[in-house]
Amino acid sequence: MRDAQPLVDALREPETVLSLDGAGWTNLISIARAESLIGSLAHRLAEIAVPEQVGPILKDAIQATDLARQQALWEADCARRALAPLNGKVVLMKGTAYVAADLDAGVGRSIGDLDIMVAQDSLPAVEEALLDAGWEWVKPDPYDDQYYRKHMHELPPLIHRDRDRMIDVHHTTLPLTAKPTPNPQAMLDAAIRLESGFYVMAPADMVLHSVAHLFADGDLAGGLRNLWDIDRLVRQFAEADEGFWTELGVRARLHQLEPHLARSLRLAARLYDTPVYKYRAGHRKFADYLYIRRLLARDGWGRETRKFTRQAFYIRSHWLRMPPLMLVRHLWTKWRKG
Repeated sequence: MRDAQPLVDALREPETVLSLDGAGWTNLISIARAESLIGSLAHRLAEIAVPEQVGPILKDAIQATDLARQQALWEADCARRALAPLNGKVVLMKGTAYVAADLDAGVGRSIGDLDIMVAQDSLPAVEEALLDAGWEWVKPDPYDDQYYRKHMHELPPLIHRDRDRMIDVHHTTLPLTAKPTPNPQAMLDAAIRLESGFYVMAPADMVLHSVAHLFADGDLAGGLRNLWDIDRLVRQFAEADEGFWTELGVRARLHQLEPHLARSLRLAARLYDTPVYKYRAGHRKFADYLYIRRLLARDGWGRETRKFTRQAFYIRSHWLRMPPLMLVRHLWTKWRKG
C-alpha cells in the first residue's frame, strides 16, 4: 500500500470498506492506529457490516476511547478545582474541549495531555496552584525552562506525581517567535462557559486553534487526525449557525491566520469532502499537493514513509517557530546538550 488514502476514504465514505479483503483490513487498521484515528474510524464504521475478525478490534477501540474520554474529563476537573480559587477563566483546548462540549469532533477522539489556556498575567499564580496540587515539572533543565518561558506559548509541561497525567498550560496558541500573532485576550473574552463549569473556545476560535496547531506551528505529524478535527468542527458549527462562516473570516483576520485557514479548508475539502463552499479558500495551489503528500505518508504497516518530505516539513516547523539566527543558536545548544 502506497499511502494512507484508504483511511481517508473510510472516514469520508465508510461504505468504501465493503470492498476490502483481509490484507486491506489489516492495512486500514494499522494506519488508523498509527494516526491515532482508530477510535474515530470505529465510530464511523458502527453501522457497517465488517468481517468477524474486525468487529472485536473496533469494539475495543470504542471502549478505549470511551475510557480515555472519562479520564480526560476527570483530569480536567482536577485542574479546574485546583485553579478555582484564582477566579480566572480556565479554557479547555483540543480533544478535552471537544468531549467536554460534547462535539462531534470528540467522538472516538484520542486524547493525550490536558491542554488549558489562561491569561498570561495569571501564569505565576496558576503555576503555583498546580505545583501545590501535586503537579511537577517534566523538564527541570534550566535552558529548557528559560526557553519555554521566554519564547513559547505555554509553560514547561507538568505531570501529576500520583496520576502520571500531563498538563500543558497555554497563554496563547502559537510560539511568541512565530510570524502569526493570534490574539489570546480575544479568545479568552469570547470563551463559552459550559454547564459543567468548564470553559471552551468560541466556535470560530476553536477551529482556528486547530488550524494554527496544524499549519502554522508543527511538522504535520498526526495531521490526518487534526484535519479530521477541522472537518468535524466546521460541519457541526456551520450547520448550527448561518453566521459561522462570516465570523470565521473575521476571527481569522484578527488572529492573522487567513492563509492557514484557507489552506486547511482546501485540504479538508480535498481529503474529507468538507463542505467549505461558503468560504473563499481560493483555488488549489501546487503547495497543497506537498501538504497532502506529507499527510498521507504511511504505508500499509502504519510506518512513516517519504522521508525527504517529512524531513522538509520538520525543518519548516522550526523555521516557522523562530528567526534563523535564533534557530541556529537553539539547535546548537540542544545538540551540545545531547
